[in-house]
Amino acid sequence: MKLFQQLLVAGAAAGMIVPFAAQATDINLEDMNSYSNSSKSAGFTNNYLNVQPGDWAHQSIKDLVKSRGCDINVSDKSLTRFEAASIVNSCLGDVAEVSNIERTLIDEFSSELALLRGRVDGIEARMNEFEAGSFSDTTTLDGKAVFLLGGIDGNTDAHQSSDTEAVGLSAVYQMNLNTSFTGDDNLYVRLKAGSGSHMKTNFQNKPATYHNEATNSDAILRVDKIWYTFPIGDKVTATVGPVIENYYMLAATPSVYKPKVLKAFRFGGHGIAFGASSSTGLGIKYVGDNGFAAGITANSKLGNSTTGMFTEGDRNKINTQFAYTADNYHVSATYTTQNNGFTDGYPYYSVVSASGKDTTGWALRGWWRPDDVGTAVPSVSVGYDTVSFSGVTSGFKEGEGYSVGLNWNDMFQADDTIGIAFGQPIKGSNHTTSGTKSIEPFLWEAYYSFKPNDSIEITPGIFGGSDLKNTTVTNDNIFGFVVATTFKF
Repeated sequence: MKLFQQLLVAGAAAGMIVPFAAQATDINLEDMNSYSNSSKSAGFTNNYLNVQPGDWAHQSIKDLVKSRGCDINVSDKSLTRFEAASIVNSCLGDVAEVSNIERTLIDEFSSELALLRGRVDGIEARMNEFEAGSFSDTTTLDGKAVFLLGGIDGNTDAHQSSDTEAVGLSAVYQMNLNTSFTGDDNLYVRLKAGSGSHMKTNFQNKPATYHNEATNSDAILRVDKIWYTFPIGDKVTATVGPVIENYYMLAATPSVYKPKVLKAFRFGGHGIAFGASSSTGLGIKYVGDNGFAAGITANSKLGNSTTGMFTEGDRNKINTQFAYTADNYHVSATYTTQNNGFTDGYPYYSVVSASGKDTTGWALRGWWRPDDVGTAVPSVSVGYDTVSFSGVTSGFKEGEGYSVGLNWNDMFQADDTIGIAFGQPIKGSNHTTSGTKSIEPFLWEAYYSFKPNDSIEITPGIFGGSDLKNTTVTNDNIFGFVVATTFKF
């Protein structure tokens, strides 16, 4: 019976050799001896006699190292039994057959091999527990934290509100989660939170002071965006999202200008077509190999309510874009139709306001960029918007606006950017009262962005505007500064 038990232990120990095949064969015996002696605290007894030079096991281990070509220095000194077992495991971990002498060594150190295997099993179990609580290997996480330091002269007069001109510091925190289930699709979730009333009162007024990084989510981390994108064939992609803005579903990028101060300069002008708060949305786009692209997007303000999507009482918006994009230039036209006051003057109008009305408009865009960066020649992005309101009995029936953005990249150091943009928020025209003229609003921004390292970006900028709101406000000119520090992870 005892012999039978010994045979079982020896057989089991031989089976334990294989899982260690991935271990390196370069063993530091002094480190192993220290590890062996310290292993008593982990449940190892290690009360066996050492393997002394001259013992058959010691000589057999030296012969094993030599015959198997193991990169281990076995000098003429004693070995602990745990060291001996580790050497046997390292030299025989990836072999299919063993000799009689090698089998004898396995039998001799079967208990130590079993203890060694038990230690690794415990580590693997703990690793499995950790992995079970971690992200899927198809999910990636990145994000950023943005500190905004700034102030605006003329802010109180321009907006006729409690907005202040005081300098303040606020922050935005954002996490982006991307998950693929097939390799070609993507589930996107954005979590976002803001901190500081200074941001809401000073850097969230349209059209002139809304900072590109501002958020109204207060200090609560919430789901700010969520949508799912999947392919339909080789060139067609569909998107559906409970919380999405139309411009995330565009078939082509309408602008290469990077607005690092005012949100009004996004997309070649954040005008009639591309501006809206988050809503339920879906879209489909075609992107050809020849540079042509087309897409349709639809957004519903009441799609997550009892009113439902695209019902008679819904407030919705449909955009249709046609574009051609080459290596260094782009042209596009986007037609928008909006029902029941989807926009209501949002987001970047000056005097245009037609609450509850149906709206149509065009967004014409174009950009060009040079072949080389670091030169005096900038990239140029331009935009022109029109808007027409139906059923207006008092006020402006139409509106128009434009935007120009210039970027210089890699001018003083790698990855730096100089930006200058100017334009006119959508102003009113064709007033119902004959002879009434619109004001001529004007906005501008200038900034320099640089990176002290790969994870931090610092962007000092200035901005300003004149005749921003309407004819009843006489002091609606502003000038502001802001320093945005972005920490990316």
